[in-house]
Amino acid sequence: MSESQTGGLVLVIEDEGVIADLQRLYLTREGFVVHVETTGEGGLAAARSLRPAAIVLDIRLPGMDGMTLCRTLRAEGNSTPIIFVTARDDEVDRIVGLELGGDDYLTKPFSPRELVARIKAVLRRTNPTQAAPIVIGGLQVDIGARRTSIDGVAVELTATEFDLLAFLLTRPGQVFSREQLLAHVWGYEGLGSRTVDVHVAQVRGKLGEASPIRTVRGVGYAAERP
Repeated sequence: MSESQTGGLVLVIEDEGVIADLQRLYLTREGFVVHVETTGEGGLAAARSLRPAAIVLDIRLPGMDGMTLCRTLRAEGNSTPIIFVTARDDEVDRIVGLELGGDDYLTKPFSPRELVARIKAVLRRTNPTQAAPIVIGGLQVDIGARRTSIDGVAVELTATEFDLLAFLLTRPGQVFSREQLLAHVWGYEGLGSRTVDVHVAQVRGKLGEASPIRTVRGVGYAAERP
């Protein structure tokens, strides 16, 4: 089966062999090509060379840890969706991972079926769609090409940051609660409202004064368009 006949290549960076094998089994069953690396350095090299559709990244790894790996990829402009995996149910890790550019977060132990569902959800969100670019002053958001720029200068957003911005921009003036955004942008609930706040803060930080997202106190968020 060639990669073109599958759901794409998923890079699994996991040093626990049993867990990696289980992830490979379930993802392969769903039509994905799976490449496994067991160290941070190996995972970084594979992410650069293989250009996977998605990365499943353990936080605790030999050598380079998952946080450093994610930070390095994002600094290089690599926006491949990253799903963090960790054995610790620690909100600090979760928030730090999202702030570094992670798109999702799973805590061990988790159902392999849930992992597959999360990967499918993020890939659906990142699948390009045809739409005219949205222009607000110097901000231009090309949904079809998944490109964002300010005064012609590219702004690197992660997959989920872009999806959040695009979702709000294509529904100008509509106010969405955090729970609604989790359901519509992430495709499911359960991550917690803090996840939305972190991603909104990241988008605002990157767009600066050009950000069209406003906070509606006590309700959620909306985007304004002229």
